[in-house]
Amino acid sequence: MSSPAAQFKADAKRMTADLRHRATIQTAMGKYEVVRDQRKRWFQDWEGARTLAARTKYEAVNGLDAHLTQFTQKLEARGTKVHWASTGPQACEIILGILKAKNAKVVVKSKSMTSEEIHLNGALEQAGVEVVESDLGEFIVQLRGEPPYHLVFPAMHLTRDEIKDVFEKKLHDAPSNDPEELTMVARRQLRRKYIQADVGITGANYAIAETGMIAITENEGNARLTAALPKTMITLMGIEKILPRYEDLALFLPMLAVMGTGQALTCYNTMYGGPRQSDEADGPEEFHVVLLDNRRTLVLADVEQRDALGCIRCGACLNVCPVYRNVGGHTYGTVYGGPIGSVITPRLRDLQDWKHLSYASSLCGACTETCPVGIDIHHHLLRNRRNASAPKTGKPSWWQCQLFKIYGVIAARPGLWRLITKLGRFTQRFHGLVKGTALDPAQAWTKTRDLPPIARQSFREWWKEQGAHE
Repeated sequence: MSSPAAQFKADAKRMTADLRHRATIQTAMGKYEVVRDQRKRWFQDWEGARTLAARTKYEAVNGLDAHLTQFTQKLEARGTKVHWASTGPQACEIILGILKAKNAKVVVKSKSMTSEEIHLNGALEQAGVEVVESDLGEFIVQLRGEPPYHLVFPAMHLTRDEIKDVFEKKLHDAPSNDPEELTMVARRQLRRKYIQADVGITGANYAIAETGMIAITENEGNARLTAALPKTMITLMGIEKILPRYEDLALFLPMLAVMGTGQALTCYNTMYGGPRQSDEADGPEEFHVVLLDNRRTLVLADVEQRDALGCIRCGACLNVCPVYRNVGGHTYGTVYGGPIGSVITPRLRDLQDWKHLSYASSLCGACTETCPVGIDIHHHLLRNRRNASAPKTGKPSWWQCQLFKIYGVIAARPGLWRLITKLGRFTQRFHGLVKGTALDPAQAWTKTRDLPPIARQSFREWWKEQGAHE
């Protein structure tokens, strides 16, 4: 089996050469950008909203222990059973235990990237439980045997013809490639599963400490059916989903909608706080919440990168990233792709095995600029590079130090700098003869891209020339 880095390089090379795939993604991203920018103007002060959101998430993360305590106390007071999972396998074990106690054979799931993170579907299926994704995009990629392509748009990479083909092959029902007809095919299939399901599993967009409520935002109504129809409901959520106050939703619900899908507000926004009460007409008879750490507390302990836990999973940084838009979501080899995924994946898994993701960035800063909660994403990528270079000492390696010393010597001596520049201009003329070959000292770069040409004239030379003309 190839390493994650080697697999990434191979997949990136393949996907960047796939012009059809790139055109599909560019079209989808272009449409998103238009509606996103329209909706952002609905905010009286977008930058002010970002500042407030960043401040609120900072408060939530830095007071996480107190907020989680308050949250769980409120939940348990209404009859909810709260479980704590330190790792992904432990979370899967807890959920499997609940299913076995209920003798559950069929489970419906609403969209949950946290469940993808811990490979929950595979664990349940291995135990003999049928798992059905109820989100349309997730349903499609499940039929194809693929992980989600994007945090918000799981099937973004597929055309309507490809969706029609998979429905024909797996469901034997695809009257045409019309989106409305294909949606109705999925709806017919899923409605039967909602009725059959013994347990419903959801994720969580936000968890409110003040009220002990879980907020789920969606556009299809599938999460509502997942929670309402089965007798038992399980919510799996990362511990970082906490917001301090109920009123914080007034900012975070529209902000997630605008940056996630380009909507003013998603169609369905539902709060869950426990099992069905005596005065309620519907809802689950039993409600479980599984709180997942899975190395999040290690990120919390790192003062430099703690703010990465503020991510609201809107996917905005993926949408503006030039690397993501060319290599695609599956190339990253992890559930959290794009810039924010390249920050958190090495922390949630293994820094040395996944450090290559920190280099899957142009460091253009577009991700940081667009992040609605102000996460300093591109600087976090630089910090990951630094930390990966010397994980034990936290210092640059010996050879990196020597390179910077050499550069310092050259940069501090104008005459030497001018000489090196002139040599560069001269050798550049012959670079085409060895470009991309083993004789090329820059072959790692030039195999797939051009070196920027050295200017024929430096600013100092130009300035001197201008003075001579005066």
